[in-house]
Amino acid sequence: MSEELLNAPEQTQEIAQNVENVAENVAENVAEEALPMTEEAPAEEKAPKAPRKMRDFENAYANALENFSWDKVSDQNDRYSKEEQNRLEDVYTKSFKSLEQGDVITGKVVSINDREVVINIGFKSDGVINASELRYNKDLKIGDEIEVYVESQEDANGQMQLSHKRALILKSWQRVNEAFDNQEVITGYVKGKTKGGLIVDVFGIEAFLPGSQIDVKQIRDFDVYVGKTMEFKVVKINHDYKNVVVSHKALIEAEIEAQKAEIISKLEVGQILEGTVKNIVSYGAFVDLGGLDGLIHITDLSWGRINHPSEVVELDQKVNVVILNFEEGKKRIALGLKQLTPQPWEKLDPNLKVGDKVKGKVVVITDYGAFVEILPGVEGLIHVSEMSWSQHLRTAHDFLKVGDEVEAVVLTLDREGQKMSLGIKQLIPDPWADILEKYPVGSRHTATVRNFTTFGIFVELEEGVDGLIHISDLSWNKKIKHPAEFTKVGESIDVVVLEVDTENRRLSLGHKQLEENPWDVYETIFTVGSVHQGTVTGLNDKGATVMLPHNIEGFAFNRHLLKEDKTTAKEGETLPFMVVDFSKDAKKIHLSHTKTWQPDRDTEERAKNDEERQKERDIQKVNESNVEKVTLGDLNILQSLKEDLEKEGK
Repeated sequence: MSEELLNAPEQTQEIAQNVENVAENVAENVAEEALPMTEEAPAEEKAPKAPRKMRDFENAYANALENFSWDKVSDQNDRYSKEEQNRLEDVYTKSFKSLEQGDVITGKVVSINDREVVINIGFKSDGVINASELRYNKDLKIGDEIEVYVESQEDANGQMQLSHKRALILKSWQRVNEAFDNQEVITGYVKGKTKGGLIVDVFGIEAFLPGSQIDVKQIRDFDVYVGKTMEFKVVKINHDYKNVVVSHKALIEAEIEAQKAEIISKLEVGQILEGTVKNIVSYGAFVDLGGLDGLIHITDLSWGRINHPSEVVELDQKVNVVILNFEEGKKRIALGLKQLTPQPWEKLDPNLKVGDKVKGKVVVITDYGAFVEILPGVEGLIHVSEMSWSQHLRTAHDFLKVGDEVEAVVLTLDREGQKMSLGIKQLIPDPWADILEKYPVGSRHTATVRNFTTFGIFVELEEGVDGLIHISDLSWNKKIKHPAEFTKVGESIDVVVLEVDTENRRLSLGHKQLEENPWDVYETIFTVGSVHQGTVTGLNDKGATVMLPHNIEGFAFNRHLLKEDKTTAKEGETLPFMVVDFSKDAKKIHLSHTKTWQPDRDTEERAKNDEERQKERDIQKVNESNVEKVTLGDLNILQSLKEDLEKEGK
C-alpha cells in the first residue's frame, strides 16, 4: 500500500485494502483459466508451445479485464452493506480538495527558501509561490496561513503554481466593489501625486484622486497631502481598465450643502461680507464666503479699467465684498468690490467745463479712438477724427499708444451719464482758418501723394490740408488710364490751386496747369488738310493711334488706314497722315492716310457747287439790272444758258 494511503484515515485504508485483495483474486482466477487452455492444445503443437501459451494467457487476461465488474466482486467479497460502502466512498472522496484555476483559498506554509515558498492547501500535491511575492512579510515562518490564488494546477514540471499577490488583488477588488455598491467610507494612504491629482493606496489597489475631488475649495499644492491617510468614497470603477476613482470632497459636500443653505437664507442685497479669494480667472475672481462661493466680475473689481483681476486681488487674500445680486435656486452670488469705495466721478473737479484742458494716461486704444484716464475710474474718449485736422482715413494707433501721457481739450461733458469726449487736434491752430491766404487760387505748391482713386490723386499739402488732382488735370498730352501710371504714393508732386471750397474743406488742384496749354500752339500747326508724318503706335477695333510730331497723339479710323497698294497700315509703320479734324476743347486730332494719295472727291464736288452758285448769282444780277430791258434775244440767251447748266448738272 502506498505511503499516501497509509497516511489516510482508517476507513480509507480499509477501502484501499479491499481493492488490493480483489485485484489479487482476479489475477489468480485469470491464471487458472489461462493454464488449462494451453494444456488442451493439440499434441502436434506442444513442441514449440511456450510463446503460444504466453499469447493465450495475454488474451485471456484482456478478456477477463474487459468483463470485470466491481459489482460482481462486491457481491463475492462483500463485507459491507451497500449503504456503508457509499458512506465510505463519500468520506474517501471528501478527503481530497477539488480545485480549479482562479480559486482563492487559504494554505499553510510548509517550507521556505530563497527562491520559493511551498504551501500546503490540502490537495494531492503542494503548491509553490515565488519568494519575491512575500518579501514584504519578513516575519513569515513555517506554519503560517496565507491566502493564495491558483494560477495553474500543473505547470510543465507538474508543479502547482500559486500567487499570494494575485489573491490579495482579487480580494481587494471584491472589497472595493463592495465599498462602491454600499457607498461605504473607506480609508486610504496617499502614495504620491500625478498629473491632475493624487495616487491613493486602497486595500492594496492604486486608486486615482482627482485634484477637483480633494476638497470643496481649489487645491493648488498637492504635495501637502502626500504621505497622509485620509477617508474617501469610491465614486467610479472601470472594470475594463481596472481603474478606481475616489473622492474626499464627496464626504464633506453634504455638510457644505447644509452650510450653503444656511448662508443663502441670511443673504441680503447690499450686505457686506468678508471672504477669501479662492480662484482668479480672466473674467473675475471667486470668493469663498464660508462654504459658499461668489463671483466678483472684472467690471466690479475697480472703478478704473484693468486688464486682469490679478491687478486688484490675489489668491487667499481676505477681502470685504458687497452682495449685488443672488439667485437662491441656482446658488449664484454676484459680488462687488469697487462699490465699497466712493464713485470717482464725484471726485471730478466741479468747475471743469467744455473747452478746458485736462491731462491723462491712455489706457485703451481701438481703431476708432483712445480712452484716456483722467482720474481712477474717470475716462474720456478721443475719437480718431479729433486727433488730427487731416481728413484722410487713419486709425488711433497711428497717433497714440497705451501708456502715453497726453493733454487734451474737453469737447463734451456729461456728468450724469459719466461720459466725456476729448480732442488733441484742438491744441494746434486749424490750418483751414486762413486757407485762402495760404493757398489762393493760382498759387503753386509742392504736395505729397497719399493715395489713388480711379478718378484722381489725393495729396497732402500740410497736416490737415488735403487736395485732389483730377486725372484730367495731370497731363495736357498723355492719356492716363489710372493715376498709378503717373506717380507713386509717398512721392512729391508740384500742383496749382484751381479751386478752394472752405465750407467742405476741399482743394481742387492741377498739375498740367504748371505749363501753358500746348493746344493753343497745336491749333496753328495741325490745321485741317495739313499732312504730317506719323507712326502707328496701337490698333483697336475702331482704328489706330498715331504719334505725330511734338509728341502728340492722333487717331485714324479704319477707313482712313487703307494704303495705295490696297493694304492696311500696321502697327509700327510710319506714314503720311492728313488732318481731317482738330478739336482744341476735346483735345482730339482725327487723321487719314488714305486721303494723302486718293483724290478728294468731296473737294471737287464743293468746287463745282461753288462755280454753279457763282453762275446763279451772276444770272440773278443780270435779271435784277435788266428787268425792264428784256428782249426776245435776251430770252434766247438766257434759255441757252439754262440748258447749258442743266447739261453740266446731268
